[in-house]
Amino acid sequence: MLPSILKDFNLFNDAQSYQGRIDEIILPTLSRKLEEYQGGGMVGPVDIDLGQEKLDLEWTVKGFDLKAMQQYGYVGVAGVGLRFNGAYQEDENCSIKAVEISVRGRHVSIESGSAKKGETNANTKVKSNLSYYKLTVDGEEIIELDLINYVYKVNGVDQLKDMRAAIGL
Repeated sequence: MLPSILKDFNLFNDAQSYQGRIDEIILPTLSRKLEEYQGGGMVGPVDIDLGQEKLDLEWTVKGFDLKAMQQYGYVGVAGVGLRFNGAYQEDENCSIKAVEISVRGRHVSIESGSAKKGETNANTKVKSNLSYYKLTVDGEEIIELDLINYVYKVNGVDQLKDMRAAIGL
C-alpha cells in the first residue's frame, strides 16, 4: 500500500487565512513523558506513564507577518488559536483525507530573518508553545489534549475521566 501524500495545506491564525503565504509547518510531536521503574520482585524495568510531553508548533510564512508580531507577548497560555488544514491523497484510489489540527498556545519566538531590497523569499518563522491540541480526520475526532483542563481523549475515549472524578474535577 502506498502512503497518503500531503497534496496541499493551509494555516489559519485566529481565523485569518495564510493562503498563498504559508511556506512550511512543523506539526507538534506527540510524545509521552515516561519514567523507568523497577521494584522488588521485577525481573526488569518498565516505563511508567507520567503524562504528555511539551507541545510545540513551528511555522513559516512568506514576508513580514504583522499578525504574529501583534500576538507576541500574549500572557495567557492559550492566547493564540492556530489551525492546520491538510489534504492528504491516497495514490491507489485518489481519495482525499481532510486532516485538521487545531491548537492553542502562545508564540515563544519570531524570526524575521534577513531583509534585502527586492527579495521575495524573506520569511517570518514562528515557534508556538501549545496548551491545546486536537486532531480531526474527515470530521472524526482522533486525539484531543487540553493540558490545562486535564483532557486526554483518543478515538473518542476520555482517558482521564476516572482520574478527574478521583481528584474532584
